[in-house]
Amino acid sequence: MSHSLRKPSRRGILAAGGALGLTAALAACGDEKKDGGSKDGGAWAFKDDRGKTAETDSTPKNIVAFTGVAAALYDYGVEVKGVFGPTKTKDGKPDVQAGDMDISKVTILGNAWDQFNIEKYVGLRPDVLISTMFDDKGTLWYVPEASKDKILKLAPSVGISVYDRQMTEPLARLLALAGRLGADVKADKVVKAKKRFEAAAERLRKAAKSRPEIKVLVGSASADIFYVSGSNLSADLEYFKALGVNIVEPPAKALKESGGWFENLSWENVDKYKADVIMMDNRTSALQPAALAEQKPTWEKLPAVKAGQVIPRVTEPIYSYAKCAPILEDLAEAIEKAKKVS
Repeated sequence: MSHSLRKPSRRGILAAGGALGLTAALAACGDEKKDGGSKDGGAWAFKDDRGKTAETDSTPKNIVAFTGVAAALYDYGVEVKGVFGPTKTKDGKPDVQAGDMDISKVTILGNAWDQFNIEKYVGLRPDVLISTMFDDKGTLWYVPEASKDKILKLAPSVGISVYDRQMTEPLARLLALAGRLGADVKADKVVKAKKRFEAAAERLRKAAKSRPEIKVLVGSASADIFYVSGSNLSADLEYFKALGVNIVEPPAKALKESGGWFENLSWENVDKYKADVIMMDNRTSALQPAALAEQKPTWEKLPAVKAGQVIPRVTEPIYSYAKCAPILEDLAEAIEKAKKVS
């Protein structure tokens, strides 16, 4: 992540990939049955990934969530009242992290890092606040550190970890949470999306196995720095690696400065690693390939760029099966079609 995160401790556990990884992650959610959550308005509870149980008198209706979480819940038919995090671009369009949500129908409490309007939050009379977590300290993503104590006193909170685990885990956890919030998790749409995800995982596994020589570099761009991600902490990259994708890995020493997430390169050294396919951070906080083509001559000289083998990386996935299946499909297609240029 390009925002500062405390130095993490590495669990070093990589479970088997593919559809088996999905099945295992879903099975791991089996103990959620002890959580309450009734559609008839009874008491509600959900044990989150901090080990904390959020409890309310009835199933939450006034839900406030990090934008990407809200977008995932929306895919399951659960709508939120308020969001925080990148939601609207400068020209008023939905941010990539807003997914299919109608952003005109939600209250935006903050659209950027360290923004969170507490008065608006109080006005929504929140029943629960939900966010992801990118560390093992229980830090809720995009809840400002300076005001978190005030914010978290106002309603129960739920943290879903996307840190140092494969993407199948947060996918299963968010589906379980959506079910607790009243979603029909056995709906045809949901079942089809899960099957598509499983098929996409198998396709990516086969693509990686048949093209082991194709090296995939995962990058992010700012005006001064080109960030090369390691695969050991991000849920998407851990899963790609488990499926056999040959990811360019900066050495641990180079990753140390960022707590294990990425290596910082100057634009003069952007060609440090050989790659056949480049995945570039698609968040609005990062410079996109079209801008790089205009601003950074060294970018244009990279073999993968010359070959047109650059695809977006959905750096903060919307953890619904419908949104994660295309991520796997696009990477599989890129590897299947890639020319060896490194």
